[in-house]
Amino acid sequence: MDPVRNPYAPGAGQRPPELAGRGRELDVFDIVLERIARGRPERSLMLTGLRGVGKTVLLNTLRSQAINRLWGSGKIEARPDQSLRRPIAAALHMAVRELAPRHRAPERIDAFLGVLKAFAQRGAPTGQGRSAPKLRDRWQPGIDVPAASGRADSGDIEIDLVELLTDAASVASDVGTGVAIFIDEMQDLGPEDVSALCAACHELSQLGAPLIVVGAGLPHLPAVLSAAKSYSERLFRYQRIDRLDRIAADHALCAPAEREDVEYEAKALDLLYEKSGGYPYFVQAYGKATWDHAPRSPITPADVRVAAPEAEAELAVGFFGSRFERATPAEREYMRAMATLSLVEGETDGGGRDDMDAAVPTAEIARALGRKPASLSPARDALIKKGLIYSGERGTVAFTVPHFGRYLRTQPA
Repeated sequence: MDPVRNPYAPGAGQRPPELAGRGRELDVFDIVLERIARGRPERSLMLTGLRGVGKTVLLNTLRSQAINRLWGSGKIEARPDQSLRRPIAAALHMAVRELAPRHRAPERIDAFLGVLKAFAQRGAPTGQGRSAPKLRDRWQPGIDVPAASGRADSGDIEIDLVELLTDAASVASDVGTGVAIFIDEMQDLGPEDVSALCAACHELSQLGAPLIVVGAGLPHLPAVLSAAKSYSERLFRYQRIDRLDRIAADHALCAPAEREDVEYEAKALDLLYEKSGGYPYFVQAYGKATWDHAPRSPITPADVRVAAPEAEAELAVGFFGSRFERATPAEREYMRAMATLSLVEGETDGGGRDDMDAAVPTAEIARALGRKPASLSPARDALIKKGLIYSGERGTVAFTVPHFGRYLRTQPA
């Protein structure tokens, strides 16, 4: 078939041609936006899940919903070595610029921009062993008004963020709408920034202010938030984003194909679900390779079998291999032990077998490697920081990437 017409889109954060299986999340967010618009209390939202399940795609789609309701919005991607101050200032600058044309009092916008500028320019204080902010963190926003004084400029990120977000919500109230800040890779925020964000959301919820934070992160994000503020368990609405069920996975493949007058045989869909496990990124990868290899419609199981090695080779290099290469020899040894211990065989909806990777006790990993648990802590902590594994429960670790254990079990030692 014509590869130019291939509808599938495996890519990081790239929206698939059919966003299947996420209707519930979209409906919930619509209700959240409508409740806030009517002055009803609502919680900020946290999306959690493994890599490759479509968190970033969903985050972008939720942002589109907010924009369609004329909300001010901004999006950032958290980084472990970057303070929250600069990126959230840029996101709020964008959000308020979207609201400004509808505001009847330009001086109110200017007043907020002055506070925003003060917040952005106020880095961590020097002295007492602290160094000056890095050049990249000393962001100079393109704001013509002078920086305000005495508001959101104390240097304490928790105090400043509460004041800044409260003022942003006030601007949104003036025009009868709200502000939504979207944060991807939220588990990578530093402890002080997480604490400040929780405190700000707590204050805003008590005020009933029309500003919400929508975060996306790995499965241990709730634990990160809870470690910062104990009340975070009740502060946010948590939604686990998982792999697609059989109906949704079939729809993700068939709907775009039907628009190109292409069909799948039922057994081809069985095999595609078995290969992909229902993970959205894998569904797109196998779908794309199968389309390129199929000579004609309908697509058959034989087409899937011919195309599967190409899809697996691409995943091995781009999805699995690139992550494996980031690990040191000691970290790779740790992950190989995890892979051996984590294998769980489970039935798929397609009738085949799907190798799943379960969480593994760290004590068992130490026993398998003949080491003391404390001696493996540096490797474990480094892998968590690199986003390759996570600790959902105390004393256990699991892979952040679906099928990563299966990939490691096929690689030579």
